[in-house]
Amino acid sequence: MSDVAGEVVVQAYRFALDPTPAQDRDLHRHAGAGRFAFNWALATVRTNLGQRAAERTYGLTDAQLTPAQGWTLPALRRAWNTAKPQVAPWWSQCSKEAYNTGLDGLARALGNWSASRSGRRAGPRVGFARFRSRRRVVPSVRFTTGTIRVEDTRHHVTLPRLGRIRTHESTRKLARRLHAGTARILSATVRLTSGRWHVSFTVEVTRTTRTPVHPQRTVGVDVGIANLAVLSTGQVVPNPRHLAAASERLRGAARTLSRRQGPDRRTGQQPSRRWRRAKTCLARAHARVANLRADGLHKLTTTLAATYGTVIVEDLNISGMMANRRLARHIADAGWATLHRQLQYKTAWNGGREVVADRWFASSKTCSSCGAVRLKLPLRERTYHCEHCGLILDRDLNAAINLKQYVVRSGRETLNGRGADHKTILVVAGGREATTPHHHPGGQDGDRRPATADCNTSTH
Repeated sequence: MSDVAGEVVVQAYRFALDPTPAQDRDLHRHAGAGRFAFNWALATVRTNLGQRAAERTYGLTDAQLTPAQGWTLPALRRAWNTAKPQVAPWWSQCSKEAYNTGLDGLARALGNWSASRSGRRAGPRVGFARFRSRRRVVPSVRFTTGTIRVEDTRHHVTLPRLGRIRTHESTRKLARRLHAGTARILSATVRLTSGRWHVSFTVEVTRTTRTPVHPQRTVGVDVGIANLAVLSTGQVVPNPRHLAAASERLRGAARTLSRRQGPDRRTGQQPSRRWRRAKTCLARAHARVANLRADGLHKLTTTLAATYGTVIVEDLNISGMMANRRLARHIADAGWATLHRQLQYKTAWNGGREVVADRWFASSKTCSSCGAVRLKLPLRERTYHCEHCGLILDRDLNAAINLKQYVVRSGRETLNGRGADHKTILVVAGGREATTPHHHPGGQDGDRRPATADCNTSTH
């Protein structure tokens, strides 16, 4: 791989922390301060909305109503700075960034709710913001100003008001860029995950524009459950199924936790120390599964992006596939969405490109030799048999080869973000085209089967 020029990108570097007991209490205090500011601001906004709604029932005009409380971050920050001496006399014990974290979270939540309500935000409807509970919310705090530094020892970081904190792992990957002048820290977010504090640095990095090893080569990637990925080159990447492998350990940790004396909000009972230890043990077991899955996906996507100039994948209806209760756990364990997301930015970093085949492209049902499309292809059939040219090929490899030929056959790439910009065109032997048959109840037409019909490759 060769390096050419440089480009500026924003990426994150995440490190595990090893704080002292005093620093651990400070981190929890800062996270709690942000949660307090969020709840106070939300209560203020709700009270203001209720007051104005009640005044309208009295027949008051808009000019006579109580002034509206703004939802933007500057407006919430002004209201907090005015009221904090009365509502939080202890505010000076924490950094101002802790309160800004909570206020910024509320501003984003209310903005998303307003945009969703007016139709300016795509996707599922977003509900109104709710109060944050310390039992449910993930403790976190974000620092954007002050002393944010990676120490030369490469085992310590410095954060505002928290001081110098030891890291559980080396920070050399980021430290080398900082010393070389090719990186600049924009912010730092500290979050408690699975019983351990992690710090994520948002960094502006000047990356070298690279060239893949084979810039002219194209590879099709067909993801599945039996195998994590099958490449058009014939390479098969097995699915390690980390969640299934750790299921016995997870069940044992969950049973241990259920036998301990946990919290009870009705009676005010506090959890025992043994319950807290069992909960941490279960959380770390889940974290280990997540780390193993992320490690495998990173290695696969890095290899693909660094080797091939063009990587073609499918636009899968993952949310629809998750409706299949028999395969939902295995689909979630595979991490298809993460694989697709990583390929997006890694191909750009390495000078290649990622092409997303639209959702209606029948990669599994199309013959990679003659282009004929089968109307039906049950999931149990793992070998593709073409009735026209006699091709016999592994089902997943056939789909991967079709993905490799996607741009050549269709003559275009996906035109929108979702990829479903046209329906499948059935091609019979001899090159004649036929329109897609009408969909009948029960999904018997084959080409328009439910999203859960073919969970090993795609919806077709």
